[in-house]
Amino acid sequence: MLTSLSIKNFALIEQLSIDFSDGFSTITGETGAGKSILLGALGLVLGKRADLTSLKHKDEKCVIEAHFDISKYQLHSFFEVNDMDYEEQTIIRREILPSGKSRAFVNDSPVNLQELQELGLFLIDIHSQNQTQELSEATNQFVIIDAIAGNQALVLEFESLLKTYKNDKNHLSSLLLELKEANKEQDYNMFLLDELVAAKLIAGSQEDLENTFEQLNNVEFIKENIEKAIAFAETEPIGVIQNLKEIKSSLQKIAAISKEFEPLYERINSVVIEFDDILTELNQCSEKLLDDPKKLELINEKLQSIYLLQKKHQVKTVDELLFIQKKLESKVLSVDDLEIQIKKIEATILNTEKELDEKATLIHENRMNATPVLTDKLLQILEQLGMPNARFSIEIEATTNYFTNGKDIIQFLFSANKGSDFGLLKKVASGGEMSRIMLATKAILADYSKLPTIIFDEIDTGVSGEIANKMAAIMSQMSQNMQVLSITHLPQIAAKGKMHYKVFKYVSNNQTQTELKILNPEERVIEIAEMLSGAVLSDSAINHAKALLN
Repeated sequence: MLTSLSIKNFALIEQLSIDFSDGFSTITGETGAGKSILLGALGLVLGKRADLTSLKHKDEKCVIEAHFDISKYQLHSFFEVNDMDYEEQTIIRREILPSGKSRAFVNDSPVNLQELQELGLFLIDIHSQNQTQELSEATNQFVIIDAIAGNQALVLEFESLLKTYKNDKNHLSSLLLELKEANKEQDYNMFLLDELVAAKLIAGSQEDLENTFEQLNNVEFIKENIEKAIAFAETEPIGVIQNLKEIKSSLQKIAAISKEFEPLYERINSVVIEFDDILTELNQCSEKLLDDPKKLELINEKLQSIYLLQKKHQVKTVDELLFIQKKLESKVLSVDDLEIQIKKIEATILNTEKELDEKATLIHENRMNATPVLTDKLLQILEQLGMPNARFSIEIEATTNYFTNGKDIIQFLFSANKGSDFGLLKKVASGGEMSRIMLATKAILADYSKLPTIIFDEIDTGVSGEIANKMAAIMSQMSQNMQVLSITHLPQIAAKGKMHYKVFKYVSNNQTQTELKILNPEERVIEIAEMLSGAVLSDSAINHAKALLN
């Protein structure tokens, strides 16, 4: 339950701090006094969007802090899942900075707005005047019937499964589109792949082929120059090898006389050995060189094939062609993979559909069983609220479509008077009737939900007299299971509150400010008397006020 609320620098509120009690409390005040400001502040605490217009002083930050006693509401798991610090006396603080930025804290730990909104759903139900008409919307009608049917957990499971189902359907559509495009390109990709495979490409082979081609293409020229080099080396008496041997012999002779020449002898000896080795290799090369026109032609064809493929694919190396070949192989194989994936996801979708249908059937059966229970409870409460001839017909029809909460469509049909036909609730119920029906549904839901607090914002619109007394009695009954706060203009309801708060405006330093205070017994008598007779109090109004309070 909400135990206290403090507001600083928000709208017409400079500084406000107020404690709340359990049970049934009422809030009164003149129109425009600032009751909506209180609801706006609570809305911010519960995660609504904020803007700079909320700040009373634009250069100071706005701080709203609400304290909640959550010891009885089993919220440990929610705090654990959302990585929040659980405290039985939980404090939610919202700050709006002059820059326009907003911050939120739960037990002094920063949280985002989504987390705050999700936590708020477990703490307070704020029923504003415009929400009365929402009762005629199917979504809210399902919330009521599912609460009585005990469908909440089942509906959440269905919703989660439906998300998976829709994601799988979207994935299947993407795969089918991908397969369609792949099939269009399949023939061309196969043609390109066959070309590359037929070329029998080997990484690094292009350089070897080009070297071999150049060698075979210039075999006569190479052979001529090798033989010329051999001739210069071996021709007597002027061949290089002969002259080197003569030099070696001369140095050998003088090295025997002086050790000074030994290094020179060793070096020339090394030169002779190296040169002799070069000659041997030159002779071997000369012997290997053969004119082979057929091999030359084959290599040329191979190179021309490579050059054509490189031009077609706009690359310069065999390695790049091999990379393209690998990609084409993947594309060709991907068609088979896509078909396998499609079959798998189609099977998954069929299984999910089966599971969704089973859950939807169970949800529908529970709703059908809950319908007479809800109808009976509504009629009992509405009879207390001065509608003894009211009749309800709740029609639930199973369809083949998947909705977020099952496969049903719902209609709340209503008749307020004997002899009149049923009609859609939103079309045939008056404003006062809608207020009473909404209160009846909230009273029923109070028995099924574990919500700590509900705030009614002028739910008594369109009613008066004895009906107002009955509405107050119902809210008092609700307060045995939860904290109930009612913002009201009716003295009959204001008098029934365990605590009575008054919202009022005053002017201080030429500034209009809103304040909220708890009325003591004497102030409460005067407030209710004024609600009965206006600003000019009469003895009868005061006596009537005392009678209402008693």
